[in-house]
Order: sequence, then structure tokens, then C-alpha cells
Amino acid sequence: MENRPGASGMIGAEFVVRSPKDGYTLLSCSPAEVSLNAALYPKMAYDPMRDLAPISLTAIYANLIAVHASVPARSWKELVALSHKTPGGIGFASSGTGSTQHLTGEWLSRNAAIKLLHVPYKGAAPATADLIGGYIPLGILGAAPLIPHLKAGRLRALAVTTAKRTPALPDVPTLADVGVKGFESSQWFGFLAPAGTPREVIMKINADLARVLALPDVKERLAIQGGDTQHSTPEVFGAFMKAEHATYSKIIAAAGVKIE
Repeated sequence: MENRPGASGMIGAEFVVRSPKDGYTLLSCSPAEVSLNAALYPKMAYDPMRDLAPISLTAIYANLIAVHASVPARSWKELVALSHKTPGGIGFASSGTGSTQHLTGEWLSRNAAIKLLHVPYKGAAPATADLIGGYIPLGILGAAPLIPHLKAGRLRALAVTTAKRTPALPDVPTLADVGVKGFESSQWFGFLAPAGTPREVIMKINADLARVLALPDVKERLAIQGGDTQHSTPEVFGAFMKAEHATYSKIIAAAGVKIE
């Protein structure tokens, strides 16, 4: 494992794009590197859909809509009502401008009769800290770091943004459960290789991932953190990335989101 952070994952992704096409250098990616950056940045050194070859999804983590325990809203319906009583709308924390959490809030603001005001943070950790401290009333954040604080009663979960409920929080409804149809978002992870990597190499790695993801201890570790193990064919993963890119591109255009 080699961590190459920076530029919303583009430094690491470009390194993989330029690497030998032999299956020994892979990209462990999230939505930013492939589905979001191409819509947020007009100029990139690589085209994620052309220059990277999908191998498989590995895990999907729910984004969670949660409030501080002091907020007088115990359901999605009550949160919507409260937002209309709040001048300017309820402020919500995300892990940063252009994140899936931010874009989820933008979509909800336009399509779910709720008034939200985006408050971007430089990462999930400071956003979570302010949400726990009550400095901001609402957060749309990845579920994993919030789970301990939900169990401790500091926060209250109102909905998850995935298509189905997360195993770690089975009592928390989905957006569809509370009547918000036609949208889902997540923090997912998967593996890609440089485009041009031989098909037999891609399928060998895909099969290895299938075996690992089926191990009970791997499933359990991911479930504890709010994750759901996923395995897919390269074709299904590629179609998934393209669909996400199309969805988020529309939200970014409608909201006029720009990275400063």
C-alpha cells in the first residue's frame, strides 16, 4: 500500500494511469477520483473513464443525515418542518465542497422540500467534531465515524442515503423510506488498473477480490464500520461509475458548484 494524497486523489490516480499495465500497480479509489473530479475540474491530466480500467467494487458505505442531540427534530418530517422555520435554512456540515455529502445536500435542497445551507469543512474529522459539539446542527457525513456518537446519544440519525439500510444501523430509514424518492448516494470503494491492462490479469484480480470479500471476518469488519461488502464484474463497476458521474454532473451544474 502506498498513500499518494493530494488534489482530491488526482495525484495518486495519475500515478496509476502512468504505471505499467501489468496488474502490479492498482488504484484503490473512491467517488472523487473517477465520478466527481471529472465534473468538478475542467482540466485534468487524465480521463478517469478512458485511462483507468475498472476491476470491481469492494465496499459501499452509507452517507448519514444526522443531527446533534439538542436539535428538536426526531424524524425526517420534523427536520423538514424545522428547516422552514430557520432563517436561511438549516446549516449542514459536509467533509468539503464537491464531496458526495455536499452534493447530496444540494440535491435535497432542490428536490426534497427541505431548506439547507451548506457549511463546508476541510475533511470529515473537523465536521464531525463540530457536529458532536453542537456548533452545527446537522451533518451529512459518512456513517462510519458517526456510529460511536450515535450509540452514545450525542447524535441522532434521521436517514441513510443508500438504496438499502446499513447493517450497522438497521433502524435508521433510507431516504426512500421517508418519502424522498429517486436519489441515493454513498461513499464507495473499488479497484482500478491502468487502461490497457490485459483482460486475463483484470479477471484474475477480480476473482481474488471475490474470495477475499466473501471471508466472514472481512464482511464483519466492514459491517461494524457501516460498510457493505460488494463484488462486481468490471463491466458492472464501469457502468456504475459512469452513472454516478452523470448524476453528480447534473447536481454540480444545477448548484453551480465550483472548487476554489
